[in-house]
Amino acid sequence: DDDAEEDEGEELGHTETYADYVPSKSKIGKQHPDRVVETSTLSSVPPPDITYTLALPASDSGVLSALQLEAITYACQQHEVVLPSGQRAGFLIGDGAGVGKGRTVAGIILENYLRGRKKSLWFSVSNDLKYDAERDLRDIDALGIAVHALSKIKYGDNTTSEGVLFATYSALIGESQAGGQHRTRIRQILEWCGEAFDGVIVFDECHKAKNASSTKMGKAVLDLQNKLPLARVVYASATGASEPRNMIYMSRLGIWGDGTPFRTFEEFLHAIEKRGVGAMEIVAMDMKVSGMYIARQLSFSGVTFRIEEIPLAPAFERVYNRAALLVSWVALGVFQQAADWIGLESRKSLWGQFWSAHQRFFKYLCVAAKVHRLVELAREELARDKCVVIGLQSTGEARTREVLDEKDGQLDCFVSAAEGVFLSLIQKHFPSTKRKRERGAGSKRKRKPPTTRLLCPLQRDPHGPGVLERVERLKQDLLAKVRVLGRELPVNTLDELIDQLGGPERVAEMTGRKGRVVSRPDGTVAFESRAEQGLSIDHVNLREKERFMSGEKLVAIISEASSSGISLQADRRVQNQRRRVHMTLELPWSADRAIQQFGRTHRSNQVSAPEYVFLISELAGERRFASIVAKRLESLGALTHGDRRATESRDLSKYNFENKVPGEERGRQRGCPLPRPNMKQGLLSVGIGGRESRSGCLDVEKGESYCSITKFLNRILGLEVHKQNALFQYFSDTFDHLIEMDKKEGKYDMGILGEGHSGGSQVFLAPGHPQDGQVVFYKISVDRGLKWDEAYARSLELTGTHDGFYLSYKVRGNKLSCLLAEQNRGKHFTVYKPNVGRQSQLETFDSLCRKFRRVPWGSRGVGLMDWGAARGVGAPVPPLPTPPWAGRDGSNSYYLLLGQQCLCSLGGAARISGGAAPISSGAAGQTRPSEPRALRNSQSAQELPKA
Repeated sequence: DDDAEEDEGEELGHTETYADYVPSKSKIGKQHPDRVVETSTLSSVPPPDITYTLALPASDSGVLSALQLEAITYACQQHEVVLPSGQRAGFLIGDGAGVGKGRTVAGIILENYLRGRKKSLWFSVSNDLKYDAERDLRDIDALGIAVHALSKIKYGDNTTSEGVLFATYSALIGESQAGGQHRTRIRQILEWCGEAFDGVIVFDECHKAKNASSTKMGKAVLDLQNKLPLARVVYASATGASEPRNMIYMSRLGIWGDGTPFRTFEEFLHAIEKRGVGAMEIVAMDMKVSGMYIARQLSFSGVTFRIEEIPLAPAFERVYNRAALLVSWVALGVFQQAADWIGLESRKSLWGQFWSAHQRFFKYLCVAAKVHRLVELAREELARDKCVVIGLQSTGEARTREVLDEKDGQLDCFVSAAEGVFLSLIQKHFPSTKRKRERGAGSKRKRKPPTTRLLCPLQRDPHGPGVLERVERLKQDLLAKVRVLGRELPVNTLDELIDQLGGPERVAEMTGRKGRVVSRPDGTVAFESRAEQGLSIDHVNLREKERFMSGEKLVAIISEASSSGISLQADRRVQNQRRRVHMTLELPWSADRAIQQFGRTHRSNQVSAPEYVFLISELAGERRFASIVAKRLESLGALTHGDRRATESRDLSKYNFENKVPGEERGRQRGCPLPRPNMKQGLLSVGIGGRESRSGCLDVEKGESYCSITKFLNRILGLEVHKQNALFQYFSDTFDHLIEMDKKEGKYDMGILGEGHSGGSQVFLAPGHPQDGQVVFYKISVDRGLKWDEAYARSLELTGTHDGFYLSYKVRGNKLSCLLAEQNRGKHFTVYKPNVGRQSQLETFDSLCRKFRRVPWGSRGVGLMDWGAARGVGAPVPPLPTPPWAGRDGSNSYYLLLGQQCLCSLGGAARISGGAAPISSGAAGQTRPSEPRALRNSQSAQELPKA
């Protein structure tokens, strides 16, 4: 029974994912119009006390809800703090899509405007969002604050004296070719602000500034913060960062740098990534406690999720198999042969381009396999008086433009994006002597002697002219084969969807492309621009959104270009109040993109919650994309909302194949023989595996990256359908077995678990530091045990033949062990022990019977006295008439310090600032041997020892 086996993997001790959210210390403002929740891990820690008084006028209109006013208060309060580096502290708004980050940001700007700080900077991902910024300011009655678009201001023009300067992240790296004093946009911005600028800088949708160390845009974001040290920085995004490494641009949070335990961001990143998702959860909790972070999101009550698995049509399967043979066998062999002939075999860039095109080619095929079913589903939902939103990532416009150029701007048929990917690869990256560029004197490679450079290419080629001619023939033959296959390949997905659902007159397209291929009434096909009369291409998406929200069009297609900042929910204020059915045709590459798309149709003030439909074809390799999203959502929920389960749906979790598997388990996985001999050739055809070993296994190259699950799942896209499904099933079975083994052995990472606890606290303040100097000393008593009345009540619900109480055969220290066993739907048992409660490690019936014997409860078996004694010292042998219930009942006491000024060493390995650091632990009721000097004498936090 497969379902039974899957259910046995149920995780232990997870608290409820969400808890209803109500501001705990802010008492101003009206209740938010929709139910808002917070992750359980974040709700378990309180925010700091409020010491800041808002200058915003009191209002009963509710334009700013209690939730939004709370965020404004904490942001302004955090801006009063100066970091040890001398820079003003920043604040991170991690509210989910639909809570109203725009109004919150507008409220922060208005608050500072009323206090005399008349200039603000607002960065976002698109110039179109300037109109949303103006709307948000207008909605909170900030009519006197003008919004100036940087893109409309000439270089060197700083005539605007006050207001909000709105710019995109890409504008930060803008340069003028004309030269002059303000040749760059960032210099123009700095001149407008002035050296003593202490106004607000808003980084809206700040996940777009990620990877700051490796992009010009990210470096510009850091540079701007460094050159305006007194600016009041606000980071705002529903996603924040999908991974800890993407927090590098959040330098104003004060987690790393001067005066912190982590001198550099790299030290912080290493400490967090080494400890996994649990550490990411603690980071989010610590940020909330410290007053630098707030993260709420709309409740998903009423939202329905479902996964629609789509079978492949026989005709499509035949085309896919032919494509797999051509691309993975023929093309790979031709590229390899050409590279060997001209000595380019070791060129990593060549193979990087090849496998990148390989993955994109099959991704387009995977998406095309779902178009027919999606059209059917969309028509069904429209017939039920609902409207449809379709989400995808790529538009395929690049290939359409290439064909237009080839045919002098004329098109007579729809274009295949998949065909274009591989034609472009062959034309631009096929091995040739042109790829071996000669480098200048500054290069590490030596330049060729002048006499050699004077020779023509054929004369100086060591292989002679015959080799180059053969390479060119290989290239032309391969191009011809791809073009023949292209006649059968699916056409551009976006164009086909629009055509099948009624054409541009009925479908609102909100994408980044400038033109599309459409069918005309006479049956011909033509290319047309998306621009409309009187509208620039930048405003077309806004007009299309208005048509959808008014009900003029009932189908909307959104791409990544429109998935930030746009609202498509069933808003009470618009005419189209049909329930939204959000279909994800193409899962995004990363979780931050996924969250932005999912949040377009689930927002505040909606009449009905949306339905989400994830379309996944039965192609095994395509689950790779679901795997990416499931994994990234797990990490995203942990970091941005303090709980890894915050953005994880039950249905998608089964596609998460990238869980962290211990090194020894990965080694065992590599050592498994392949199921059938022909699979060895299949793996070789997609670049995985080397020579065959004596054991019947394929030896693989050393290195984690070569053997990664990511690469395996990417590459099997290129196998024929029956092969990739068989191989994927084998992989899934092996993976599930390894995870099951980890859970049985207690090695599975479950994150932060809920424990029953009680305790007290004592607060110490450092002089002159009302917030940062606060250090709290906690004593927490944790009881993981299971009381007799709870165990007995559970036993009454058990119906299995082998369920019930068990006593151990062996006597240890004059004690018998006692437990309660409950059989799952499979072959394993969940075990409950008196002193530690439910166990994560499952037991088989055989292993249970080797150590224990089943007994009835009551006078002749396990009873109150035996279970109670086992909670402390086990069941005495022989039984005492009335053994004590109390005594050592399995609870432990933990002593912790919490505060920004506390530096603690965990096991001598790493330091945590602002986190909860255990000082020591002991059994309940025992005297603690010694307390820190500062705590014992009730002295200031500055005297706390560095543990």
